[in-house]
Amino acid sequence: MGENAVKLLEEALRLPVEARAALAASLLDSLDNAVDPDAEARWDAEIARRVRELDEGKVRPIPWAEARRELFRS
Repeated sequence: MGENAVKLLEEALRLPVEARAALAASLLDSLDNAVDPDAEARWDAEIARRVRELDEGKVRPIPWAEARRELFRS
């Protein structure tokens, strides 16, 4: 990362949380040029499948703190 980018990041990190979130969303949107017209329908189906698995007891939810520990354990 260049010096200008580091300075920009430091300034961005000083923004209030809401402004940082909006900035992050704008930056992510700028990366996604290709639109998949079927993506929303597929996400809806995936969400429905996951909710069904929870309701049927096929999966067990875990608290975020535990999931985070597992993710960063290695």
